[in-house]
Amino acid sequence: VQLQAFGGGLVQPGGSLRLSCAASGIIFSSNPVGWYRQAPGKQRELVAGITSAGGTNYADSVKGRFTISRDNAKNTLYLQMNSLKPEDTAVYYCKGTLLITRRNYWGQGTQVTVSS
Repeated sequence: VQLQAFGGGLVQPGGSLRLSCAASGIIFSSNPVGWYRQAPGKQRELVAGITSAGGTNYADSVKGRFTISRDNAKNTLYLQMNSLKPEDTAVYYCKGTLLITRRNYWGQGTQVTVSS
């Protein structure tokens, strides 16, 4: 199983970015997947998740600004981030849980920096 996250970068406050996570060895539409982030000196935290049934959940800090989605045909996970704030600065990781083994798999992380 391999996950690869990309799409990070430097953006001004109030701007937008879309992160993508492509995978092999795990089918996103059949397993729970999500986005996490880790800021310097802080623990990794859940940003948004999506179940195999399509249900979504978000951290309170990103509700109304971020949207998680997936393209089943491309087996790709997305995180649309709008109205970005400096406190959103972190390394963002995608994670997939393979239900049949209960193992978690992580992408390599992509840096998001929100700064003027």
